[in-house]
Order: sequence, then C-alpha cells, then structure tokens
Amino acid sequence: MEPFRIHILGCGSALPTPRHFASSQVVEIRGKMFMIDCGEGTQVQLRHAHISFTKIRAVFISHLHGDHCFGLIGMISTFGMLGRTNDLHVYAPQALQPLLDAQLELFCTGLGFKVVFHEVDTTRQAVIYEDRSLTVESLPLDHRIACSGFLFKEKETARHILRDMIDCYEIPVSQINNIKLGADWVTPDGEVIPNERLTSPGTPGRSYAYCSDTRYLPKLAERIQGVDLLYHESTYTDEMADRAKLYYHSTARQAATIAAKAQAGKLLLGHYSARYEDENVFLQEAKAIFPNSWLSKERMVVDV
Repeated sequence: MEPFRIHILGCGSALPTPRHFASSQVVEIRGKMFMIDCGEGTQVQLRHAHISFTKIRAVFISHLHGDHCFGLIGMISTFGMLGRTNDLHVYAPQALQPLLDAQLELFCTGLGFKVVFHEVDTTRQAVIYEDRSLTVESLPLDHRIACSGFLFKEKETARHILRDMIDCYEIPVSQINNIKLGADWVTPDGEVIPNERLTSPGTPGRSYAYCSDTRYLPKLAERIQGVDLLYHESTYTDEMADRAKLYYHSTARQAATIAAKAQAGKLLLGHYSARYEDENVFLQEAKAIFPNSWLSKERMVVDV
C-alpha cells in the first residue's frame, strides 16, 4: 500500500514555549507532499524531519492567526534561494491574498516560480484540490475569524486483476488497463465476460481530517463521518470549557466527542495551551470518551 503519513512539525498554540512549535504539518500521500499551516519555525522543523523543501506541492492555511501562517513568507523566500522552479499553490481564506502579495513584492522579488493563490470559502464544505489520487475538501470551522479545516481523501484504487481469469481467457496485455478501469471482455466467440469475474474491488481510499482552530462544533462529526485519522484541537481541558467557548477553542473532551460521533479510526490531540505543563491531562480526558486518542508531538509521524 502506498504511504499516507502525517508529519507533525508543530502542535502548540499561540504562545511560544520551549516544548512546542507553532502549528504546522505535512501530509505525505503517494509520494506527494502537502503542508497544512505554516507557523514560525516550520522551516527548522522541515530540516529536522528530513523533508525536502522542493517536494512541498501546496500549502493549506486554515486561518490568519500568526501561529498558523507567520512562517509562510520566510519559507517561500527560502524556496527561491534553493532555486525552486515549480509553482507553489497556496490555499487560504481570501484575506491572506493582499497580505501575501505585499510580502512577495517586498521580500521575494525575482522568484523563479509562481505563487498561485486559491481562495478558500470557509463557509462551506467543497472540494478545493483534486488530482488522480486524492481530493482535499474545505471544512467550515467556528473560530473568531474565518477558519477552515481540511479533509484529505484518497481515491479508491482501480480494480485488482485476477491473474488466473486473465490467463484462462487469454486476454492480451494491451487490454489489462481497460479491464482495471471496469471494461468487460468479449471473447473471439462473442461471449461477454463481466468485469466482476475478471477483477476484485479496488483498495478503499483512506482519509485524514485536520480541524484547528474551532469551538466545539457537533455538526462537524457529520462532515467527517468515518474518517480514518482526525486531528482536532484540544487547547484546554474540560475545567476550562467556559474559556474555550469564549476564545472559540475546544477541550480535549469535546475533541474526543467529535471523534466518537464521527466514528473516526484514531484521534490526534493538539494545539495545547501553554498554561499546561503536563499534557497527559488532555490524553486522560479524551480517552475517557474515545479510547484511541493520542497526543501529538513534534517530529511524530503517523500512518493513516
């Protein structure tokens, strides 16, 4: 099975601490690299993770709070110094575009590649990126400013060839791809052999949802139903639920409740408030609701 991995570069919240970097992740799927959020320190973490800067195809920015986007212009500048030639696609709320354009004009003249901006409508769930192997959907979140999560969905693979049936009907190699794509086979005698006899179902696609930052949003579970891996912010523990609501964040218990309602395969907690010295309190609270909960930490690599 092709790799589908999440590289955690930073999982802290707004206030810097010696323990955590600001929010940033890299989604690795079938050899392609996509970045989600780009807080300060992201470039350093890319180096530590041994992820090639040149492999980042696109950057998805959830919202315009500094701990999620202050590292973007610095990274783009570094791409230029490294001689990047491939376009960099940036998906973000519309408010970022004039700011990014001004920064590019001031700091990044003479780039050898284009920065292509794609506006994300944070009010609706929609496919914002698609290629042959995956789609990325926006996920409306409930934060103090326009904010979107992202749902990465791998497409189901083509149907698997049943070699013994291919040999039985002496089907030429030139027809294998057509049969993988669903074609029937017609024998020289005119008999139609249904595709279902020649193949088995393709491998179902895997999925990953990134949800940071947001208030507790019950309907989010419907939008990500059955997701294999969920990253959901857990800025506070439940004893600070009132503070979480005030500042449009979630508790670990609320994150676990979303995971349980969504019937997710696994939950990653993150975006921890700097006030907590021992993050195991998040884990204990979440596990009481959703046992397959885990703490995110820098340089963690999680297979989907």
